Amino acid sequence: MNKNQQPTRKYTGLFGVICSGLLIGAPLISTRVVAQQPTSQVNPCPSIYYEEPHNNRVVVPQGCPPNAFTRKLQAEGRLPVVPPTLPPSEMPLGVGGEAPDSDTLALNPCPGIYYEEPYNTRNVVPPGCPPNAMTQQLLVQGIPPESAVLARPPMIAIEPPPSEEQQPPSAEISLANGMVEITLVNDTGANITYEVIGDTPPRSLEGQSEVTLQDLAAPVTVTFFREDGGLLEVTPEPSRKEGVMQLTFNETTDLGEDKNTVRIQDDGTVMLN
Repeated sequence: MNKNQQPTRKYTGLFGVICSGLLIGAPLISTRVVAQQPTSQVNPCPSIYYEEPHNNRVVVPQGCPPNAFTRKLQAEGRLPVVPPTLPPSEMPLGVGGEAPDSDTLALNPCPGIYYEEPYNTRNVVPPGCPPNAMTQQLLVQGIPPESAVLARPPMIAIEPPPSEEQQPPSAEISLANGMVEITLVNDTGANITYEVIGDTPPRSLEGQSEVTLQDLAAPVTVTFFREDGGLLEVTPEPSRKEGVMQLTFNETTDLGEDKNTVRIQDDGTVMLN
């Protein structure tokens, strides 16, 4: 009886050792399996690239949608334009949760700077944008805005309308045997291009300087404009001396005060337009 029980106890003890080993090793196996599982993929285009201050300071990695700083360097030709390689599902979100390539982060074709001084009265807005003061002025004068870049072209002399439709004269002078002498005084900081229609070619008058135009036979028309595209306020000042007048140019931001032409008629009437 004892002989039969001895092998049984041996096998029972061996089975217990094996089971105990399995129970002890199970957590280790589980831990090793978990440790070998692949970690989540790191986002190559994190949203921080599209948040301030990084949006305007840091270049995004190649393959990511460009942020504001990257687009600026691309526009200047300092970086190649590389289309993003990430699928839409992996595009990082920008500030507010929008995608970096959405319309909210696209370049504004009509930036507000076009409607602020001094650009409001100097620059023509791009096609499709609401007109600013400069664009509206060109439209009123019948000049296509797309033909102007930064400065207005010389104004074309226009014959005055019939007397019953004339505006009130800006000044009157006494002519000297039908002749007049005009002194142009540029009190602005910009150069002014002027032309005596039929007498002189276009000439440039530097800022804070003056020039005298002599022996002009009335009627006479003088056109002028600021070369930086700004507005001009013109003040006619007839002299006590016969046939002499001074035109003083000053800067203005009032579109209604902007003048580009002076005409002295054969009766001494001075008209500003």
